[in-house]
Order: sequence, then C-alpha cells, then structure tokens
Amino acid sequence: MDAGRLRDARILVVDDEAAHTSSLERLFSREGAHVITANSGADALEIVRAEPVQIALVDLMMPGMSGQDVLRAARVARPDVDVVVMTAYGTVENAVEAMRAGAYDFVQKPFKSAVILRVVERVLERQRLKAENVSLRRELAEREPDSVLGRPIVGRSPAMVETMETLRQAAPSTATVLLFGESGTGKELLARALHEHSSRTGEAFVVVNCAALPESILEAELFGYEKGAFTGASQRKDGRVERAHGGTLFLDEVGELSPAVQAKLLRVLQEGEFERLGGHESVHVDFRLVAATNRDLAASVKEGRFREDLYYRLNVIEIRLPPLRDRPEDIPLLADHFVRLYAKKNDKAVQGMSPEARRALIAYGWPGNVRELENVIERAIVLTRTPQIEVSDLPPPVLESEQPRAGIRREGGQVVIPIGTRLDEVERVLIDETLKETSGDKSLAAQLLGIAARTIYRKLEARRKEPSDPASP
Repeated sequence: MDAGRLRDARILVVDDEAAHTSSLERLFSREGAHVITANSGADALEIVRAEPVQIALVDLMMPGMSGQDVLRAARVARPDVDVVVMTAYGTVENAVEAMRAGAYDFVQKPFKSAVILRVVERVLERQRLKAENVSLRRELAEREPDSVLGRPIVGRSPAMVETMETLRQAAPSTATVLLFGESGTGKELLARALHEHSSRTGEAFVVVNCAALPESILEAELFGYEKGAFTGASQRKDGRVERAHGGTLFLDEVGELSPAVQAKLLRVLQEGEFERLGGHESVHVDFRLVAATNRDLAASVKEGRFREDLYYRLNVIEIRLPPLRDRPEDIPLLADHFVRLYAKKNDKAVQGMSPEARRALIAYGWPGNVRELENVIERAIVLTRTPQIEVSDLPPPVLESEQPRAGIRREGGQVVIPIGTRLDEVERVLIDETLKETSGDKSLAAQLLGIAARTIYRKLEARRKEPSDPASP
C-alpha cells in the first residue's frame, strides 16, 4: 500500500462499539485521513448532513437506527457519499441487502487492517476517476456545447437558439424540466443534454417510455416489486426510479400515465420516497426528473385526465421544441449532417444533394420531424447511385409535396398563379416558394419579397396556430 494514499480523505466511522471506532480512527489517521466517529445512527446522520464526508463505514447491527437506515438516509442527504458496511459473521445476507440499497462494498468482522485499507483505497480511486470523468465531460461540453454523446444538436433558427439557451440555463440546476414537442423533435436528445451538462453527469440516465408499457407493467417497472407481490414475482426487483438514484430519470410521454401511477409519482417528487409493489418499507431516492410529452397537459388537466398538482410539479421549467416545419432554415443543416453521418456509416462517397432535392426537403411538412428527415436521408444514401442525392432518391411522400397547389403551376423559374386565387393563398404560396429558393433562410426570403423578416416569422407562427382540418387524421 502506498503510504499517504488516504491523505486528506474525509472518513466517517459509525459503530456502537467505541473500541472499534477508536481502532479504525487510529488506523486511518496514520494514513493521513481526516476521521470523524459516531456511536449511533442518529449522530452519524447529523454528521453526514453537516460535514463533507467522502466515505462512511457503517456497522449494520446497531441499536436504534440500524446501519441499513443510516445507509438509506445518508444516500438521500448526500448522494455523493460512498458507504461501506461492516457486518459480523452470520449476517452476510443483510450486507448483500445493503449492497442492493446502494452500499459500495461490505467487509466482514473481524477484518485485518490491510483489508479495510484496500477497500477504502478502492473507493477513493473510484471517486477520483469519477471526478476526472465529470471534469472531462464538462470540458468537452464547453468546446461543443450543442452536442450530446457525439450527436450534435443542429439548428440556427431563432426558435432553436431560444430552446438551446433555455437548456443551457436549466441544465446545471436541480429543477424538474418538462419538454413539450411533437414526436420526432428530439425530446430524448435534449433530456440527455440536460443530464450531460449537469452535476449528475457521471451517474445513471434512466429512460422510461410511459406510452410503450401497459399500466400494470409500467407501475412495476417504475417502482419495482417485492418477492411474491404478484404471480411470477419470484424475487425482488428494483424499479427504474430506484435505479435513477443520484442521476436523472427521463419519463417520455408522461401524459400517458394512469391516475394511480400519477399519484405514486407525485409522492416520490414530494417526499423523495416510495414503496415497491407488495412492500411496506419506504425506499428513499434522490434523482433529477426530466419529463416529456407531445400532449397539451394543461388541456388534460382541465379535462380531468391529468393531476393538476403533478402538472405543476413537472412544469417547473418548460422547454418547447419547435416542429421541423416551423424552422425550415434548419432543414438543409440537418440534411447535410445526416448525409455526412450515413455516407460514412455506409461507406458511400456521397457529398451532398442537388438543389432540386434540397428544395423538395424544404417544401415537405415533416410530420415525423427530425427523426423522419434522418430516415429519409439514410434511405437516400443507401439507394443513390450518384455522388449526390437526387430528387429521384427521395421517397414518394416527400416528392408529392413538390407538386403545386391546384391551379398554381411552375414555368421555368417562375410560379404562375391564376386570376381568382385568394389573396391569402397567393401570399402563402409566395412565401413558401421563396423559402424553397433560399433554402429556408427567412432573412434572405424577406429581402427578396421586400418585407421585414419579422413579417415572415409572424405569418409562419400564425399559420402554425391555425386549427387543423377536423377531417384529417
């Protein structure tokens, strides 16, 4: 063992046997550690709350507040503390239970000095590597602030710039975030960005798609269950809420939660604890919640389908992801990114796309948003036989969007609009066709049309808020 390896480490020793705490205090102090001792669970918890403890060595079998209770309470009060439990012969099963509850390791009494020193050294080495990992991630985030795990968040439109600015401000906080956006707008990618740019970046990021699981299964997946809780529950299982302890829990399509699960989730957010299915013991957790939905939750609250108190718990910080049709200037940027990505993945020498293909992409409405655009580009990369993507490489739905409206036709580089066409339709066509020619650049389109850029933004926003055709699916 390297002498002084424990130098400046802050270690808490908790044991109701004073002789044992004194022995460990002398051992760790000789190695340069700062040691605090406690002879009861209640005293230990007060120390954890008041002192920046790195490691807590806790005896499992103590009167009053047990070692298990200290472990759970310490993990809630200070999630970054690593707990090593000390157990006497014959109580190894309890030690394994403590490991499931979040203990780093356990040692069996009586133990040799070299054994406990090695365990503490491993904990300190893990903490050092974890701190380096967090530091490296933050450094990379500063260099590439709009990327998550190597995937860039592409967008220069005002709507995306505003979204990313809100994300940067929200990420370092502990506040719950609610992401609103249509399917395919990238809600999970932004949820991961919130996690990666937070202080919890080295911990778990747990995803739950609330719409993909039936109600009966969803509750068990979220909160876990005890052995015998239902037919087939042959052993205890930790839920995803428990697995997110210390990290981030992402609930996608949170608007699909049933009333029973909503009530249980509300208790977790309010009290920081829950009970597994079939259990009676409270499990304490500390996690950051990010939720996402494509529903109007405020409307669901008014209709009585979503709890109002839970809605306000979730909607501490609201981030809205604009649909792709409302940011056409981002379509060429995203398309170019996906061309580079999938050309490399498929080992194809494709450099870009023709102007006609680019116009077709901008003209399309993208009901599936960025996910649909990504799939279209991947398909085109695989099927194209030329050095660039041509219109013929695009799927029929995209090509159909290039067809002019009834009575309106293209002739060369001009758009011919018949007499009698409604004025609002003429305006709509002129804006859309000019945006196609400028690859979605609203400022350039405004210059060509002789109007202010804010006029285009205002008209596109008004169009977005128009009620959809009730006959449409």
